[in-house]
Amino acid sequence: MDPLIQSLREDFRHHLERFYACLHLAPPYHSVEKAIRFLSTSLQNKPPQEREQLSNDFRMKWDLFEQAFVQSGLPKKHHGIIRGLIRSEQCPELPEEYAVFTQAFLANQ
Repeated sequence: MDPLIQSLREDFRHHLERFYACLHLAPPYHSVEKAIRFLSTSLQNKPPQEREQLSNDFRMKWDLFEQAFVQSGLPKKHHGIIRGLIRSEQCPELPEEYAVFTQAFLANQ
């Protein structure tokens, strides 16, 4: 596997694990794996130059992470619990970039 794709996969997995850890929830394993596969496929379908640009551009990378998160169905897992935590602001330790994850739960009503 392309080292750049592997690096982005690991980065995405780390952020997913951290997101769920901050919420004190176990990540839904199958949906996480589905998100990682979606990310890998998306990256493999991009030309090498675009993959390189993605790895260096914060916004582009997080847009792709958001797309993989949503397409995998992760916002449907633990939906009510996570929505409640987000709305009650019981997750102050969530990094700002995780807003792409939290917004998916709030948008999916």
